This record gives sequence, C-alpha cells and structure tokens, in this order.
Amino acid sequence: MKRIALIGECMIELNGAPFGAMTQAFGGDSLNTAVYLARIAGEKVAIDYVSALGTDAISSGMLTRWQQEGVGTDLVLRDETRQPGLYLIQLDDQGERTFLYWRNQSAARYMMQHADFAKIEAALAKVDMVYLSGISLAILPAEDRTKLVALLANLRQQGVEVAFDSNYRPALWRDADEARDCYRQVFEITDLALVTNDDEANLWGDSDEHATLNRLQAAGVKKAVVKMGAKGNLYQEFAAGDFETIATTPVETVVDTTSAGDSFNAGFLAGYLEGKNAQQCSRQGHQLAGIVIQHKGAIIPTHATETIRFV
Repeated sequence: MKRIALIGECMIELNGAPFGAMTQAFGGDSLNTAVYLARIAGEKVAIDYVSALGTDAISSGMLTRWQQEGVGTDLVLRDETRQPGLYLIQLDDQGERTFLYWRNQSAARYMMQHADFAKIEAALAKVDMVYLSGISLAILPAEDRTKLVALLANLRQQGVEVAFDSNYRPALWRDADEARDCYRQVFEITDLALVTNDDEANLWGDSDEHATLNRLQAAGVKKAVVKMGAKGNLYQEFAAGDFETIATTPVETVVDTTSAGDSFNAGFLAGYLEGKNAQQCSRQGHQLAGIVIQHKGAIIPTHATETIRFV
C-alpha cells in the first residue's frame, strides 16, 4: 500500500449570502483533496494530513470529521494559542465563486514553528509521496516557506515523490514576483505537477497550455498535468516525450466550482498511486470533479460519491 501525506490548511467554511442564510462546514484545497482521495481510494492508499489546529471545540470537531472520512490525523499538530482560519464563499448565477478570508493568525500558518514539528519531519521520510499546493506555501511566513522547500528537497533525495498543485491565489502573496520565485524553487524538486491553465496564465503569462508544459519541463518538473476545465487536461511525462490530451464529459448543470481542481487531483492521484496510466488517472479525476461541481460546498455529502466506480 502506498502512503501519501498532504500538507496544508483546513478552515471553517461559511457558504451563503452575507447577513442571509448560510451553511457552516470546513474546507481547504489540500484537505479537500485528502478527503476525496480517502473516499475513492479506500484501503488501497494510506492518507495522512499534515497541518495544525487549535484545541478548541471546533478544531476537535474538524479532527473527528477527518477521521470519519478515513484521513489519518496523527500528523495534525494541536496549538493551544491559535484556532482555525475562516472563509466565506459567495457564488454567482453561474456557480463561480469569490472568497473572503480570515486566516492570518491560524494555527496552520505557524505549524512549522510548533514544538513538535520535528515529529512531522521524521514521519514524512517514511511516506511514498508528499503533496502540497501554492496555498500550502503562501500561508506560511517567508522563513518557514524556505524551510519547507528545503525539507521537500531533502525528502526527495531520500526517494519521496513530490506532487505540487500551484493553485495561485494573488491575495496570499506580497506580489507576483514573490510567488514566482517560490514556485521556481518548488518546480525544481517536483515529480508531478498538477496545475490549472488559468492560474499559470495569470502568474506566468503563458500563451496556452503547451507553453505551460514547455515552461514546466524547463523548470525541472518530471511529469505534468495541465487542467483545462471543460476541455479536459494535458499530461506529459517529459522524459518520455509526447504529451497526451484527455477529454472530459462537460457537466450541463454546474452548481458550484469550489473544489473542482482539488477533487480532480484526488481522482488522478488515486490512480497514480495505484500504478494506473495517465488516461485512467485523468478520467478518474474528471469523473470525480464532474460530480463535485454539481453540489454546493468544498466537500460534498458522502453519499454523492459512493456510486463512483473506477475501472
């Protein structure tokens, strides 16, 4: 059985109209991927989440929910001085979302300064893959970000694969130059990049998906997935040469695009860690994402994903 550790932050989620009806849940890009991966991989992949929470009742409740989803929580640190961050999702008529965040003092932001983080470092050396996103990096203080990149480089030298979703969010960075500098360092040690065409164009000015593949190859990435929404995705293992295009079946009724990329990543990684080929991995990602975007919220009800059967 392969083991993957996903690094990041989970926040309290409010979904609805300000001063109107709202639902409360939780979510965060890497946590969303961890939950969906646990749902569809079952006992085929061991999943650990790496983060920090408070010791308050909401933090404890979140931890319990993750465990119920099958996500390992032994690598979630508890911080007596801080609590989870908070975000509000607002949707337009087409299901596209905007976010408001309150996270500057969240426990996850300071996880690397936790007295027990050395335990995390030791545990990560025993996994097969470490997964993180641009958000996992952006929330950290600059000095901790540098330490995390160094840790990943060391893990990779020990044979741990690194998977990275760039997931660029401009508001989390001082400026685009800071984000590009950090991403360059991570791409140098990335085995599998899972990026979105819109994000890459916004940050790097890529003219199209093929320009993104060329840039990732030059940056040192070994394998890359470029997500293109309703157009499907591109995949290329650079040492092997040609790219592949994998189409998806468009969804007629899109309710909420929150977690579309996160759930695609889960489907793809489930196949990847089981040794499936790029076509199979991509189809799994598209199938899962297609279901997720027909529901509200980052993490949809369990029953909505129970009928998925991958070949």
